[in-house]
Amino acid sequence: MKVEQIYTGCIAHAAYYIENNGEAAIFDPLREVQPYIDSAKKDNAKIKYVFETHFHADFVSGHLDLVKKAGAQIVFGPTAKPGYDAIVAKDNEIFKVGNYSVKVIHTPGHTMESTTYLLLDENGNEHGIITGDTLFIGDVGRPDLAQHVIADLTEEKLAGYLYESLRNKIMPLSDELIVYPNHGAGSACGKNMSKETTDTLGHQKQVNYALNPKLTKEQFIKEILTGLVPPPSYFPQNVLLNIKGYESIDEVLKRGTKALSAIEFETIATETDAVIIDTRDATIFTNGFIPNSINIGIDGSFATWVGTLIPDIKQKILVVADEGREGEVITRLARVGYDNALGFLKGGYKTWIDSGKEQDTIPSVNEDELAGIMKSKSIDILDVRKASEYGSEHLLEAENAPLDFINESMLKVDRNKTYYIHCAGGYRSVVFISILQARGYRNLINVKGGFNTLKESGKFKITDYVCPTTLL
Repeated sequence: MKVEQIYTGCIAHAAYYIENNGEAAIFDPLREVQPYIDSAKKDNAKIKYVFETHFHADFVSGHLDLVKKAGAQIVFGPTAKPGYDAIVAKDNEIFKVGNYSVKVIHTPGHTMESTTYLLLDENGNEHGIITGDTLFIGDVGRPDLAQHVIADLTEEKLAGYLYESLRNKIMPLSDELIVYPNHGAGSACGKNMSKETTDTLGHQKQVNYALNPKLTKEQFIKEILTGLVPPPSYFPQNVLLNIKGYESIDEVLKRGTKALSAIEFETIATETDAVIIDTRDATIFTNGFIPNSINIGIDGSFATWVGTLIPDIKQKILVVADEGREGEVITRLARVGYDNALGFLKGGYKTWIDSGKEQDTIPSVNEDELAGIMKSKSIDILDVRKASEYGSEHLLEAENAPLDFINESMLKVDRNKTYYIHCAGGYRSVVFISILQARGYRNLINVKGGFNTLKESGKFKITDYVCPTTLL
């Protein structure tokens, strides 16, 4: 059976494309839909259906643009209430894609409308299950997201539904089925996802903690809820966009890719509440940047960090990017619902410098310089990695101030003191410093290479211990 997984690593997302006998279907598409349309065109096929496993929280789906551009029909599972035309399928309903069959299996738990799709080939043989956020490789979907949209859906209720769905709908299926999940490692939709993006259901029954048949319902609920940290604030906003509808990505790209001169850029920045996001590499950014801009590098988990650090998806944004990558930046912003980019600095940061505009910098030290400083005096070190990373091992002298909880972490910073800031490799520390510097904090020094470099140097005392589950 032809099943193509289309994996986007920066948001750890998997969409799926199937095609048979001139008909195609897309499962959980990203917002930029042209690649799916191109695949169907290459196969001389018509996209018949867009199957959604649930209303997604971590990205804006491309289902509405696929309706407009390809004439597809949207399919949701039972109980879904979209604000636009769509098929709300019945449990066990079967849809035909060419000679393939797609069977609806309602699996509430991650959300109430969550649905798994069983794929059958042209001979009626069961091939695999597209599980959305119901079942991941090594994990299951967190059951606390829907309550941020519907208060009555407590995480305990949803975890109970998920237990029943897994035991009664998923685990009785054949061990030979291939599991096709919606996310992999790095997604905030689970807590223990594997780097593998497919597996057999039989192997998952053996190794996935959530499929342990010995777990009682009460034990399952406790296990699944232990260690969950609050989801990024943009999650419920993305859910509402996916439920109610959104602007075409074509309009978003047209508005966001407007080239601005240095004067125009500065004027808009001054006259609006736009946030300046500089997407260049962190090591380049520290050497010079537009005052009050924040660095979130495009070559990292860009969209996820934007969503984590900028709480309102309606926030106006101005972009500084390497030349030729402006469209990529606007697209990746749109993937997570940030549609209000007002334009980018034409010619990149060089244009700003050539115009004689004011610039800012971030001081940095390498591991040798830091070691020398620590020999001569006591210093304050902030480790901005996640609590689980810090809990695993950290510099003896460092205090944890996670970037993903920036507002709480800021409370640990005294404006009158000097701090040395590090993360794992140098990406997050510069993000952290740029945000605080834009808020008036000046005595922050970046540690190049982060914890990985410090550890490898052998010049620092490292403490490690078993990380409590509450830090996961």
